[in-house]
Amino acid sequence: MLPRVSRRVHLLRRSFATQSNSLDKDCTSITPPYASLQQKLADVRKVLKRPLTLAEKILYSHIIDPITSLSSGGRIRGETYLQLHPERVAMQDASAQMALLQFMSAGLPECAVPTSIHCDHLIQAADGAESDLKRSIISNQEVFDFLKSAAQKYGIEFWGPGSGIIHQIVLENYAAPGMLMLGTDSHTPNAGGLGMLAIGVGGADAVDAMTGTPWELKAPTVIGIHLTGTLNGWATPKDLILHLAGKLTVRGGTGSILEYYGSGVAAQSCTGLATIANMGAEVGATTSTFPYSSNMRDYLRATCRSDVASAADKAAANGFLSADQGAEYDQVIEINLSDIEPTVNGPFTPDLATPISQFAKFVKEQGWKDEFSAGLIGSCTNSSYADMTSVADLARQAKAAGLTTKVPFLCTPGSEQIRATIERDEITSTLQDVGAVVLANACGPCIGQWKRSDQNDEENAIMTSFNRNFKSRNDGNSKTMNFLASPTIVTAMAFSGKLSFNPVTDTITLPSGELFKFSAPTGQDLPVNGFTAGDLSYYPAPTPKSQPDVEIVIQKDSQRLEILEAFNSPFDSPKELELPPLKVLVRVRGKCTTDHISAAGPWLKYKGHLTNISENLLITATNDEGGEMNVAFDRDTDTSGTIPEVAKRFKARQQPWALVVDDNYGEGSAREHAALQPRFYGCNMILARSFARIHETNLKKQGILPLWFANRADYSKIGSGDILETVGLNDVFNCVADATVKVKVTKLDGTVFEIATKHTMSADQLNWLKAGSALNYIRSLSKT
Repeated sequence: MLPRVSRRVHLLRRSFATQSNSLDKDCTSITPPYASLQQKLADVRKVLKRPLTLAEKILYSHIIDPITSLSSGGRIRGETYLQLHPERVAMQDASAQMALLQFMSAGLPECAVPTSIHCDHLIQAADGAESDLKRSIISNQEVFDFLKSAAQKYGIEFWGPGSGIIHQIVLENYAAPGMLMLGTDSHTPNAGGLGMLAIGVGGADAVDAMTGTPWELKAPTVIGIHLTGTLNGWATPKDLILHLAGKLTVRGGTGSILEYYGSGVAAQSCTGLATIANMGAEVGATTSTFPYSSNMRDYLRATCRSDVASAADKAAANGFLSADQGAEYDQVIEINLSDIEPTVNGPFTPDLATPISQFAKFVKEQGWKDEFSAGLIGSCTNSSYADMTSVADLARQAKAAGLTTKVPFLCTPGSEQIRATIERDEITSTLQDVGAVVLANACGPCIGQWKRSDQNDEENAIMTSFNRNFKSRNDGNSKTMNFLASPTIVTAMAFSGKLSFNPVTDTITLPSGELFKFSAPTGQDLPVNGFTAGDLSYYPAPTPKSQPDVEIVIQKDSQRLEILEAFNSPFDSPKELELPPLKVLVRVRGKCTTDHISAAGPWLKYKGHLTNISENLLITATNDEGGEMNVAFDRDTDTSGTIPEVAKRFKARQQPWALVVDDNYGEGSAREHAALQPRFYGCNMILARSFARIHETNLKKQGILPLWFANRADYSKIGSGDILETVGLNDVFNCVADATVKVKVTKLDGTVFEIATKHTMSADQLNWLKAGSALNYIRSLSKT
């Protein structure tokens, strides 16, 4: 039975009571069960009989049955699928809609693990915090009502609009050393700054944990990042990860956990480590983690979680929260922090790294204008107290010299706690004195929620401390070049307005003719007077009880929310397990991120309505046959149209179809809409040169078969209108030894040939495909 729907629940309005964080929280639900985890790890050691990395300790101690899972005798890392029990789930408001719609169909009375919802993605930045928040609550009221009513019904903690960004709130309230958690956002690994494994997933994966279903993950390989030396001068943890992104590229971490170790780790603040972990997503890493440190302990205590710190101290003393001596990594990268200099990455990809000392030369070589149109700091990546006190130091230096920013300068606090604390400590006023506009505690421009009135269709550059910089991502303008840097570099450059300005070495000429040069900024990791909570109405009651009588709020004829209908199985008979003949919709050229597949920005309002949001399917993808954006060919009628238009024609004809795509298909955010939308229109298979991890899993969850070209050159042999048929998939289902899947290609001219492919389907994932989706399979189990 689906929950009833009505209009009864409305959001709590903001009050102005504030409180200093002086009392410890009840940490019962957020303290990992260290004793049982260590006992399970002892079972793991009996099987593996070798030193373990930290990542392995945390991950393998969450295996439901480690003896069975690890006793095959084969290689574990990179090969074996693990059945895991995560301890927590966190969802942001855009992805939570679809996750909850799927959870509702499971028919359960409450979540099996502690779960939270965070309203951060639907707040659009335009004028400033107060007016932006009021306007966004009004325009998204029905979605917020739906999320709040679902939270009440199922016992989920609800952080309303204005409370802050999911990742900052998780770090401040829920993260704990040694924990395993899932989040419906690709930057969930941010919580790894507290020495845990936090993994970004699609909503269907989150539903696994929420329903108590084992969550499956292929055991990642582990890349060791050995840090020595000390960050100096202007160099920050952000510069470390920008530098590493340049080394690894956007694909270099795929299928791997990044585990940092060495003498250089302990000196980094907890929030600095979170910044590093956050941007591990940009190299495709499953997540990132660090050994437990005194700075983590200090942060836990400063955020009223002393009980967690005490428990973690004991677990660390037993060796649980660091790698074993002699543990081996699949790859080791050596980084001397003393050699790191401020780095600028971009445009259009987060792995194009340029040291600040070379950036002016790079800009000149590219022929770009020596100017930028806005500076933006904050976001989930860099909005900590340490970040804000460092940029405030630069603002004070500039103000003393009589300077204000030359370009619009926007600042996004990461949470209500950060907003209230920096306001109390006069950091906010210091930034406003030099021209800053403080935005709401939300994602805002970082994810495309920016109502920008200038530079609508003009080439321009922006400097940001964000984590991602794909085309059109921030303001909808494909000509906006977003250069990623630390918040201190962005702030200093805002006083110059020039891309060529290097604040480490360059000067600014004052009206008096004198030359002004910034001193290297200094900041504080934690506030001397402690954090202040701010507006208490934003904080949910911890571990709320489910309220079965609450009715889920979905408005009749809503254009924002839509009850999901189950996808059909692609197989006509349980005995004939080959996909039906599939017509190729389009061959996609080059980089195709989840932003290309399912754009955000103005489309965020349809995240809970699959029919409406599917209208944006692949609208910024490039067709390799002709090189045009958002063009597909309908060979049956010898016409063309937009990709969604032709996909809808195929659906109307009941013609299942396939996509042919390039490298690292689906990199970027965790949005499962990029898998739901093609499935909704009738896609059953995608052939790729390679897939990004989260997206490949999302495709499997929705009943789409992802296949990898065995020969990369075969990509160009298949075109739109060709018919593809699987050969050997039935053998894979029937566990025939060494079975492989080939694809039979019938060209438009009648030519027929076969190509070899590879797949990564596990036994459970094959069950999802057979049932039509993972959710269909879960429902079938509940009926038996």
